[in-house]
Amino acid sequence: MSLAQSRQTATLELLIGAAIIGSNGLMVRLTAMPPTAVAFWRMLLAGVLLALLVSARHGWQPLSRTTWRWLLVPMLAFAIDLWMWHKSILLVGPGLATLLANTQVFFMALAGVLLFGERLGLRFIAGVLLAFFGLWLLLGADWASLPAQYRWGMWLGLTTGMAYAAYNVGIKRSQHAAGIGRARAPVEQVLCMAAFGSALCLGAMGWAEGEVFTPPSLQVWGLLLALAAVGHCLSWILISRSMVVLPVALAGLLLLAQPIVAYVLDVLVLDLSPSPRQWAGLAVSLAGIFVAGMKSRQAGAAQEA
Repeated sequence: MSLAQSRQTATLELLIGAAIIGSNGLMVRLTAMPPTAVAFWRMLLAGVLLALLVSARHGWQPLSRTTWRWLLVPMLAFAIDLWMWHKSILLVGPGLATLLANTQVFFMALAGVLLFGERLGLRFIAGVLLAFFGLWLLLGADWASLPAQYRWGMWLGLTTGMAYAAYNVGIKRSQHAAGIGRARAPVEQVLCMAAFGSALCLGAMGWAEGEVFTPPSLQVWGLLLALAAVGHCLSWILISRSMVVLPVALAGLLLLAQPIVAYVLDVLVLDLSPSPRQWAGLAVSLAGIFVAGMKSRQAGAAQEA
């Protein structure tokens, strides 16, 4: 497969994975469980499912010390990410919480420059600015008029973006380290270890908060299983495979599909009534993603030539 085709496939897989994640906030809200408990079950069940998948399809590969050191980053980062994001969902709603969490694009771009030697072209920068101008139009509220809890939820959502970016970078570096000097460990194995580590951290957080971990009904168990199997395992297998191929900054921008899907679900399921300004913001965000995506395809074609 040519470089251009590989990048096109990776871009499509990443967008599908991001769209799935965009529905996670709604599922978290529907469980009606404490936020840290939902995050714990999501990661624990995901770890079990990924372990079964690795055993059935690939077999386990030994991981180097470097890989294990890098794995500590996504283990802790995603636990912090989910802890803050799930609380933000309850305070400001799934759509807005997901929008705010996707400030990760700034931190992803910065990591691409500092850690991976990537360069940000003018078209990419224009795409980022356009996308976030669209997100600003979507938010469209006067900060001073917002209730204190609502503002706290917004800060939690924004801080989630930093933890989210750290998770993405940690997964990318863990995958890279897992393929040096030995048989490459499958991405499912890397994600499995990260999931179990995050579950351990979230369990400790929930215990410290005194949260109730027991799901109240079979319906909630079903939602938790769907959140783990589809919302985490499938989405992150697609995203993590794609991030090996795509530049870090572009991957971060494409992940902005998550808040767009979350916002649309808020409209369809939770009866949110957006203003014309907010619909314009959605369109501008999509335009920003398209502009940066054009840069990637042209760059890929140039490298292939």
